[in-house]
Amino acid sequence: MKRCLSLLVLAALLLLPAAAPAADQDTLYQVSTIDALLSGVYDGKTTAADLLKHGDLGLGTFNGLDGEMIVAGGKVYQVGMDGKAKVMPPDTLTPFAGVTFFEADMTFKVPAGLDYAGLKKFMAARLPSQNLFYAVRLKGSFKKIKARSVPRQTKPYPPLVQVVKKQAVFHYAQVKGQLVGFFSPAFVKGVGVPGWHLHFLEAARKKGGHLLNCLTGPGVLEVDVTPQFLLALPRQGGFLKSDLQKDQSKALHQVEQDKH
Repeated sequence: MKRCLSLLVLAALLLLPAAAPAADQDTLYQVSTIDALLSGVYDGKTTAADLLKHGDLGLGTFNGLDGEMIVAGGKVYQVGMDGKAKVMPPDTLTPFAGVTFFEADMTFKVPAGLDYAGLKKFMAARLPSQNLFYAVRLKGSFKKIKARSVPRQTKPYPPLVQVVKKQAVFHYAQVKGQLVGFFSPAFVKGVGVPGWHLHFLEAARKKGGHLLNCLTGPGVLEVDVTPQFLLALPRQGGFLKSDLQKDQSKALHQVEQDKH
């Protein structure tokens, strides 16, 4: 009888579904949309502390578009118009950000001498599919880094394409650090940034910015396949009244491209 009961218990256990993964495992968690940011929706309700509940690596910006955000090692860094990076307090607000709990699935050695266009081709060639999200971290030395930050805005907020005309551009040479960010599929247009979106943080974590261009030294690329996407939309404020029906592709291209 005991043996029969044991077999029944074992059979029942085998029929149980596998334990569900943690809510944010392999998930890109994003606050608001890129089109809302392009339209001038710069006020947010999500705090840095809340953001870190969903990931330890990522990027974004701050209330009033006050500089560039890099999330690395579970800390939220701000790079302002002086190019200096500093850790932000837990109650800091963001209108747009994306994070994930980073755990590399693939690792590749990156050769020296790749500019940003060449680096994007190198990384894209190693992705299993162009139809998934990926978080990436590239640690190493860089012969050159070209990065930017944007100035804090006051209401009435101008669209982002106007703000970047007054951006600060930083040139770093022979610097060690990391690039962090995401690859997003083409079908996220309007919601996220299709393709690559990367920010730079220097090894001493004293400077950085939104990546515009680079020239790699030797480095190591880590890729985290991230097949789940969770979008948290604002429930109040400018987002609800913003016109998000128009195609902002041209504006996004102008904002992302290296024009300096």
